[in-house]
Parts: sequence; structure tokens; C-alpha cells
Amino acid sequence: MEHPVNLHSASTFTLEHFRRQGPRELGSNAYLQRQSARESNARSYPRRIPLALQEAHGIYVRDTQGQLFMDCLAGAGTLALGHNHPVAIAAMRQALDTGLPLHTLDLTTPVKDRFVEELFAALPENFARHARIQFCGPSGSDAIEAALKLAKIASGRKSILAFAGGYHGMTHGSLSLMGNLGPKQGLGSSVSDVHFLPYPYDYRCPFGLGGEAGIDAGLHYIEQMLSDPESGVLPPAAVVVEVVQGEGGVIPAPARWLQGLRQITRKHGIALILDEVQTGLGRTGRLFAFEHAGIEPDVLVLSKAIGGGLPMAVMVYREELDTWKPGAHAGTFRGNQLAMAAGAATLRHILGENLATHAEAMGERLMRHLRSLQADYPCIGQVRGRGLMVGVEIVASETPGVGAPAAFTALAQALQRQCLRLGVILELGGRHGAVVRFLPPLIIQAEEIDLLAERFQDGLRSALHELTGKALHIA
Repeated sequence: MEHPVNLHSASTFTLEHFRRQGPRELGSNAYLQRQSARESNARSYPRRIPLALQEAHGIYVRDTQGQLFMDCLAGAGTLALGHNHPVAIAAMRQALDTGLPLHTLDLTTPVKDRFVEELFAALPENFARHARIQFCGPSGSDAIEAALKLAKIASGRKSILAFAGGYHGMTHGSLSLMGNLGPKQGLGSSVSDVHFLPYPYDYRCPFGLGGEAGIDAGLHYIEQMLSDPESGVLPPAAVVVEVVQGEGGVIPAPARWLQGLRQITRKHGIALILDEVQTGLGRTGRLFAFEHAGIEPDVLVLSKAIGGGLPMAVMVYREELDTWKPGAHAGTFRGNQLAMAAGAATLRHILGENLATHAEAMGERLMRHLRSLQADYPCIGQVRGRGLMVGVEIVASETPGVGAPAAFTALAQALQRQCLRLGVILELGGRHGAVVRFLPPLIIQAEEIDLLAERFQDGLRSALHELTGKALHIA
């Protein structure tokens, strides 16, 4: 399964060119200096990944200094086909050549009609048969906001259930669902009546049980809270959950837990909102992550990869919930025609090339490599993930006490720096920012996975040396 590109310098964006480069020079340049001087203090990625990018093809990017990097961040999972994939580029060019209106609010076009038809054909048949779609503003956060409004209006209820470790966006309403306390501090009041539940995080089980017992305890907790007339929680309009927590540390929910959650929400008449902004379109080894558990949502939120690399967000939901009035949710840029053209082409390519299955195989290959390192590197607490959504939790290996060892944030940060020096762009997440996250494009190949794992090991060895001042010799 090749991923050629058709631009003039693409021949230099290959595994061999990447392999031959020595350590990269990192640090300030004129672009970064101007960015630092002029952009908001809220900027985030440039602080950890100090690069000024000039060109990109496939899984590789080149900075303004001519250095090549393997991009395992890929727009936080947006670039399912990598950078400048010819399928997406051709779809956009074709749309531009037809004189298509680029901005249509929610007026329809042949491009929009085709996108909707192809998306619905890709959804589980029973869900699609009774579904409606809402085009939202161009971010996943806005689609989450729409989902909350939809569920509240349809049910007449006001409270929402969310999960510890969850991430659903950065707007004021979606922040109310966030587990991470940092971005919420200093904001004062948020959306009222949001209640947090324990997520099935097996490595750090909130009940101290883990395994099947932890799943049972979590489901019992939710059922008990909803059934108890003195729980203090009013009947909720919706439960909002990620099938795999991304920013929370790449934590996959067990299939049995998801099945139990679906049964509980159906029993109590609660809308189940699945946030697949990062997991949708093949990332986890299925086209949609909820398919691993054989369940169906009431509301499915999609963004990132759904736009083929361009901004778009949609919400697909059961038609019984469609009780809101015209104009109940709107957004000026909900008619991004280029994103619909690129998104439909990307979806067709993912299905036609069976990239979800490929992502599952490549993710398993990467996790095998990473798990093989654990015996020599006890700072690797756990390797986990689903498909090409992989996390490595970095821990202090000699933490006293019971339960999982403490997060080793400083080592995770040093590891990210050293991997970047070796040409690999990775991101951190999870509790205390101690989970190294891999989100490469779905087109990554086996040889690239092998080299990625090799560079990760080299980076880990260098990071340990950076922190301890001792060279680490591993056979």
C-alpha cells in the first residue's frame, strides 16, 4: 500500500532520506522569534515542538532549515492520509475548477449531497437508517456544544454526565465536560449540572480493582447513582464519552464496559453521546471506534479527519431527537465545501484501501515493539491503545506504596525533546502529561513503524541520560 505524492520535491520525502539524517538542530529562528513576539500566550504546540514548517508530504514534514521529521502528531489525528495526499488534493482541485461556491452556510450543493450520502453509507446500517445530520462550526468543540443542546431540548432535562480524564474541546461549554483541571481554573462558573463519573482506566483503576472487577464496579457505580433517589443528581439529558480517551492518555474503554453503559443509558432514557472527533475514520482499526463494542450511539460527534484535512465538524443522531427548532444551532462556516469534497474523497480512500485494517495491523506492530522495551526500561509503565492511537505511560519505577507507580513527567518531557531531536514529532497527554502519544497518519508502513520504534528507544536512552547523567547500555 503505497502513498505517493505528486508534488515536485516529494521524492525527497522518503524513509531513506529520513533515516540518513543526523540529529536535528532545535531552537529559535526568525520565524519562531516572531511567533513568540506576536502570538497569544495561549499558544501551546510551539513551546514543546519548536519548529517552523515549510513543506510536507505523507508522514513527513520539512522545516525552514531543511530538516526532515516524521510526523506522529498529524494535526492531532486530523490528517488520516498524511500531508498533501493526492486523493485529497485532487478532490479540492476538482471542486475549485468547477466554480463551486466555497461558502454556502447550510444551503446544499452536489458536493454536500455526495458527502452526506457517502458518510451515511459508511455508518452501521441500522444507525444510518434512522439518523439525521447537523453540520456545525468547523471544530469538534462546536459539535459537542450542539450535541448538548440537542439532548437537553429533546429530553427537557438539564444535567449531563461526563468522565474523569475526558476531553471534548475548549469552548466554555465543552470545557465543563473536561477532566483536566488546568484549563478550567480561573474561569469561574461553567455550565451547571455536569457530573463526573469514573472512566475505566485499568492501569490506575479508580476503584483500586482493575480488570473485570473494575469494569463491574464502574458499571455498578453508574447504575446505582441513576437509580438512587438520594444520589443528588437529577435525571440527566445525556452521557458524553470518548470510546478511547485521547488527551486523557490514550485509554481505550473495554468493549464490555461500553456495552454496559449503552444498556444503562437506554434503560434510563439517557442520550448516549459518543465523541469520535479523534477516533473516527479508521484511527482505531475500525471505521468508527464504537464498532469494536458492537453498540450504536444516540449521537455521534465527528470532526478532524472527517474534513480530509480541512476544518469541518458534524453530528449524526437518531431522528427521534430531532425536536429542536429551525436555527437552534447554526454557524457561519458550517458549509465548508472544500472540506466536504476532501472529506468524501478521504472516506472513499480509507474504505477502498481498507486503511482501518491496515491501521490495526500497524498499531499492533508498534505496540509489540514498545512492549518489548518494558523489561529493559521499567520507566515504561504501560503501553496501550487501539489501532494507530497508541500511548506509553512513563512512570517513576521505584515509587513506594500500592497501585501504579507515580507519573514521571520530567522524563516524558525529556523523551519528547530527544525524539524530536531524532526527527520524530510526538505529543504528550494523560495524567501529569506523562503519556507519550502516537497519532501517525493511517498510511504509515511497516518499515516506518520499525524505524519509529527504534528512534523511540534511542530517544528514551538519551532522555534517561539527560536526567541522570549516566549512559544507559542496553543489549
